[in-house]
Amino acid sequence: MTVKRNDTDPTWIDPDDAPEWTEAQLARAELRVGDAVVRPAAGTLTKRGRPRSASPKLLVSLRLDQAVVEKLRAHGPGWQSRVNEILRKAVGA
Repeated sequence: MTVKRNDTDPTWIDPDDAPEWTEAQLARAELRVGDAVVRPAAGTLTKRGRPRSASPKLLVSLRLDQAVVEKLRAHGPGWQSRVNEILRKAVGA
């Protein structure tokens, strides 16, 4: 049976206590007069996520021996990155 947990913070935060917007946020924000959009938003108001890589990795499908994969996974998380490093050394990249 599922037990109801009471671990959420019931504290209400007044929106008037929100921090002031910066000039950069205001410059990117959508500007409206009534229902008409005068200037559309440019980007996000907060920077989120990882920056784009100059050389992103490619998703490939590869069949490997089960023993090889088990040995690589046995060393814990990050095994796919270790495979990438092993292959980089093997091809001299």
